[in-house]
Amino acid sequence: MTDVCTQGLDTGFVGLGYAKVAFLGIVQGITELLPISSTAHMRVVPAVLGWQDPGSAFSAAMQLAALAAVVSYFWSDVRDVAVGSLAALARRDFANRYFRLAVGIVLATVPIVIAGLALSSVLNACNSPLRGLAVIGWACIVMAVLLALSEIYARHRLTLEKVSVLDAFLVGVAQVGALIPGVSRSGSTLTAALGLGYARPEAARLSFLLGLPAIALAGLKELWELHKIHLGAYGWSVLAVGLVVASISAFFAIWGLMRVLERFSAWPFVIYRGLLGVVLLIGVAFGWLS
Repeated sequence: MTDVCTQGLDTGFVGLGYAKVAFLGIVQGITELLPISSTAHMRVVPAVLGWQDPGSAFSAAMQLAALAAVVSYFWSDVRDVAVGSLAALARRDFANRYFRLAVGIVLATVPIVIAGLALSSVLNACNSPLRGLAVIGWACIVMAVLLALSEIYARHRLTLEKVSVLDAFLVGVAQVGALIPGVSRSGSTLTAALGLGYARPEAARLSFLLGLPAIALAGLKELWELHKIHLGAYGWSVLAVGLVVASISAFFAIWGLMRVLERFSAWPFVIYRGLLGVVLLIGVAFGWLS
């Protein structure tokens, strides 16, 4: 297994080929929108299989697949917020719930944009220390503990109709944690929304809606970075295969997450994250994973 660096950008996915990238696209699509960290799985799965690390550029670009899945699954919410907020703005009805949510979405995006730009040289660099398996393992364990605390102590009563600009901003601040591999964007925002007292399905809806701009910006930025290094036609075609497969699996991942949160709780994800983190740390300690 070799490291692939193109003008400082990690482009390991190109060497994997169509079949392996399609398989990783399934994994990426499922884990991107579940609170279990897609970045962690994009490091762990190839490491276990003995494959090349697809790189952070692949993980970031794959977020466009998540964007397509979220918009299609929550289309009625996306439409209502877009149309309702513009209508409220025209009427100068600034107390309108759609306008409040739209403002909250914008404000929630600011922290991760600032942090992402500040850390961009580290996040997507070849051999980034943040992509170390030990870092990912500890991040999984910490987030499992925080998600568990949200399940134990939160009220789980608030609905999306009651969301305030401050709540949206606080969830946006939590979203910054997603820049650390292993934290998970959906995991950090879902945990924050649950901690603020939102009902489980409503917390998931808030998490996904607030994440739309960040997901879009991250994915488009990575496509631009790949364009700047003159990624070849073969590389683009490999990436396209991953995007198509990931968007389909991401849609079903949302469906599954909503069913679990409606009927049960977030405890299955707490347990999974905790076990994953422990296994990673043990694997690194004994040299089974590198």
